[in-house]
Amino acid sequence: MTDTTIVLVEVGALLFGMSLLGRLADRFGLSPIPLYLVAGLAFGTGGVLPMDASQGFFEIGSEIGVILLLALLGLEYSADELLRGLRRSKFAGLLDMVLNALPGAAFALILGWGPAAAVAVAGICWVTSSGVAAKLLRDLGRISNRETPVILSILVIEDLAMAFYLPTVSALVIGVSLLQGAYRVAIAVAVVLVILFVALRFGSTISRLFTPDLAEPLLLGVLGLTMLVAGLAEEVSVSAAVGAFLVGIALSGRVAQSAREVLTPLRDLFAAVFFVFFGLATDASQLPQMIVPGLILAAITMLTKVLTGYIAARRAGIGRPGRWRAGIGLTPRGEFSIVIAGIAGSTAPMLAPLAAVYVFITVIGATLLARLSDTAWFRRVTTAKKKVAADQ
Repeated sequence: MTDTTIVLVEVGALLFGMSLLGRLADRFGLSPIPLYLVAGLAFGTGGVLPMDASQGFFEIGSEIGVILLLALLGLEYSADELLRGLRRSKFAGLLDMVLNALPGAAFALILGWGPAAAVAVAGICWVTSSGVAAKLLRDLGRISNRETPVILSILVIEDLAMAFYLPTVSALVIGVSLLQGAYRVAIAVAVVLVILFVALRFGSTISRLFTPDLAEPLLLGVLGLTMLVAGLAEEVSVSAAVGAFLVGIALSGRVAQSAREVLTPLRDLFAAVFFVFFGLATDASQLPQMIVPGLILAAITMLTKVLTGYIAARRAGIGRPGRWRAGIGLTPRGEFSIVIAGIAGSTAPMLAPLAAVYVFITVIGATLLARLSDTAWFRRVTTAKKKVAADQ
């Protein structure tokens, strides 16, 4: 077979297999992300049947997947909503960072991975998967629950923080001097602030560049602008993902709504490719060494996420069951954790395998725990605790 034929066969077979995995995940009420990672690990370096010919396709597809993931996430918020969420949940955001990023950094240092890897693992543990968290809220019918705004506010703060965090990680990975690193981060921060300012002041003007009634021109225009800004952002040391996120924020009204509709199928395709490529690029033979560390790290930081959500919901006046639901809803890690591991994989040889194990455990664990909080047993236990506290 020719090289092109081999690529088509490998890509087609893997995409078809991913479709079956997606159906399997849906049958059990799970996110397909862990299964996509497993598929990539099975056919990547150290897997059962390595696919070498299609690596280039999946690498480019994964870059597009990251851009679309963050662009669609940005389309969920307006610039005003982003700033309101930031002001409303400053304490919760700070608590979230302290309780979740610091254990991750300490864990990396205990493993002897050094400061750059410690910053990366801090981010991997810090950021909740917005995609998985939103899916759980939808699947369990909790969109209108009182604790849901608490969850969403924390997610907004994390997403905005990534705009400043990712350039910092990139500078550390490159290994530039302290002065050069500060200069690169300062440029990145300035660019992010400028784009946010443009989104706030001229978002409606940017939205008028597109028509929400013509699907094809809207798809091509929004995708083109997103990739253009993402590429320019990367050129000035800002993550392409952050550039895409900020483009999403700049669009508003019917344009944003219609853009979500036309881009979602494309996002789903390339996001799946992104998770598969991370698995393909990770040496599966190293995974067994990271199972125990991944379990320990997941157990610690899932507990700290539950504590984060519980405290934030309590400050918002939410009842005890809602506090537990808020905490559990924040436990899954996913897209950003994989993005960070992809950027910083060179800082420690075992970072990517740890991230794969960690994401797998937290997504599966969050899905099971979220359903546990709806059981009569869980409600009875939390209500009993509340009554005991009242009696005392």
